[in-house]
Amino acid sequence: MAQTKRRRRSKHRGTAAGTIQTRGRTGRKSAGEEKARSSEAGRARRPSRFDRPPTWRGALTRAALASGIFFAFVVIALHRPLPAALGLAAFTLVIYVPLGYYTDLFLYRRRQRAGASAPRERAPGRGRR
Repeated sequence: MAQTKRRRRSKHRGTAAGTIQTRGRTGRKSAGEEKARSSEAGRARRPSRFDRPPTWRGALTRAALASGIFFAFVVIALHRPLPAALGLAAFTLVIYVPLGYYTDLFLYRRRQRAGASAPRERAPGRGRR
């Protein structure tokens, strides 16, 4: 006789009240439990990106991305000629680089002061966001 491809059905128990109880998991742990445990371990191993001091290179990268988006916005939405849009984008780049760096530096120093004054005991798996 040919074998069927259907999966076996799990057995249910009915109660006198008419509700149906299913058995709990008896096999291996669910993927969610394994994933949660591995992400907690990874979070504990990896240093937070907020613990690293800001760099000019990071500020330049972020400013270049923002200026590129601004350039595209000026050309597409405001219908300005390319040289004018390029000049505005260069101006924003010059403004955004130091502004971004010093903002990051301010936030980094504030976070360092807060971390030094308060003990860093947090519940496991609860990262700063």
